[in-house]
Amino acid sequence: MKLPTLREIGTEAKLLLIGIPVLIWTLVPIYHMFLFAISPKEDAFSGKLWPDHPTLHNFEIVFRQQHYFLRDFWMQFGNSTVIALATGALTLFIATTAAFSISRLRAPGGRAMMNLALFTYFIPAAFLAVPMYRTMGNYGLLNSHWSLILAMVTIASPYAIWVLKQASDKLPVELDEAATMDGATTLQLFRLVYVPLMMPSLVAVGTYAILLAWNEYLYAFLLLSKDTDITLPVALGNFLAADDSPWELLMTTGLIYALPPAAIYYAFRRYMVGGLTAGAVKS
Repeated sequence: MKLPTLREIGTEAKLLLIGIPVLIWTLVPIYHMFLFAISPKEDAFSGKLWPDHPTLHNFEIVFRQQHYFLRDFWMQFGNSTVIALATGALTLFIATTAAFSISRLRAPGGRAMMNLALFTYFIPAAFLAVPMYRTMGNYGLLNSHWSLILAMVTIASPYAIWVLKQASDKLPVELDEAATMDGATTLQLFRLVYVPLMMPSLVAVGTYAILLAWNEYLYAFLLLSKDTDITLPVALGNFLAADDSPWELLMTTGLIYALPPAAIYYAFRRYMVGGLTAGAVKS
């Protein structure tokens, strides 16, 4: 067994000196959120590292919608779910077909269109919020879930197209030629060859689009107004409108809302790095 050298030990020590503070810095806010969630209201600001009487009563209040700000909790949670899944599906469809056309079919002007789409990222998304609001109003889509879905797809698609196009460029062109010689049509080539080989990148891009829509606040706040139509991030912001905000319920709801994206990332983490960086290095 080879013993580590002093240089290797020094490198590991430097990584630990950097990694441990970053890990603590990341976990402390999450721990405080959890601490609020299991604390009675009177103990929420006690400053203790662990409550004297931990309770799950806050979760019961949230799940049973037993507070004014939580009367539409499950509907708002459902709104967030539907909008996130629809955004992921539409982004995948647009990005996959666009990347296939640009990379495999060599559609005229495809690369120029992709570059123009990426150019939109030079403008911060927040600056586009008011023009997007005006556009949705002109088309009569305000206060509709479709307004937020389309806005999120607009934001997510350029990056998704770029990632999938880069990954698609790495696929051997001989596969397309062999499938064509066997009599495969363009649709069959797309469905039977392209999509299966691109699956890791598709999962990564779909996860990215879903999480982007799931966590969106600004566009959801502008485009949706009814309590029964808004997403949960906007509903969480309403907690701060009260003079005596129920912080323990706010943190409990926030903790519950953070669990689905954490589960999605954990389930697909093996695809995230490889899928989103596919094609970053040319072989």
